[in-house]
Amino acid sequence: MQSHETPFKRRLLDGEAMTGLWLGLANPYTAEMAATAGFDWLLLDAEHSPNDLKGLLGQLQAIAPYASHPIVRPPVGNPVLIKQYLDIGVQTLLVPMVETAGQAAGLVEAMHYPPRGIRGVGHVLARAAHWGQRTDYLERADEELCLLVQVETLQGLENLEAIAATEGVDGVFIGPADLSASMGHLGDPGHPEVRTAIDDAITRLRAVGKVAGIVTVDEDEARSYLDAGCGFVGVGIDTLLLMKAMKGLAERFRPA
Repeated sequence: MQSHETPFKRRLLDGEAMTGLWLGLANPYTAEMAATAGFDWLLLDAEHSPNDLKGLLGQLQAIAPYASHPIVRPPVGNPVLIKQYLDIGVQTLLVPMVETAGQAAGLVEAMHYPPRGIRGVGHVLARAAHWGQRTDYLERADEELCLLVQVETLQGLENLEAIAATEGVDGVFIGPADLSASMGHLGDPGHPEVRTAIDDAITRLRAVGKVAGIVTVDEDEARSYLDAGCGFVGVGIDTLLLMKAMKGLAERFRPA
């Protein structure tokens, strides 16, 4: 039986730097367009975009023939929602607002079958198991999954090493927007205090041997994060790219 182990996880844990694109347009057509562009990974955002379970399924199916690896960010780390995401074929999750090691451990449990975790067994109904045709799925599923947790508050930073050390956490993503708000600089992720906190978090994660990730729409900043050792860096957001292109075109044809 063919292994469904994700190359993304292998590359991540091997220390290879990968770049990706945030997808918030919430439809399969643009997701497939993004998949043809050549990014290492694509983040399907269900936290701040109108993505429901069926919508995510369509995007996963559209991306499947391509090399880009889909990552899904749920709106919250709810075990029931995580179970549904895994059943439709999500292998990598980026869970927002993780602030303690206990919370991280709960997410690990939600992703894995007993005895390691609490994930409910319904593989004969699941796309992930080819509707029961993957006879090794129950034995192999755990090793195929990748958990990335998002640290984006001062409390999360205080507990950073403990979160990173949680067995089953494969990487830690620093969320600039919410972190800047938590630090009293709402809307200003480039504030020197925020940048210092981010740089310190990346250094701390590297010191404990854990992969760090982040997103930015500034290309120079993205390269600086790669140079600093980040393993997965978002280098753009589909909604902003489209808005910039449309607004620029409209302005170029607007009367002076």
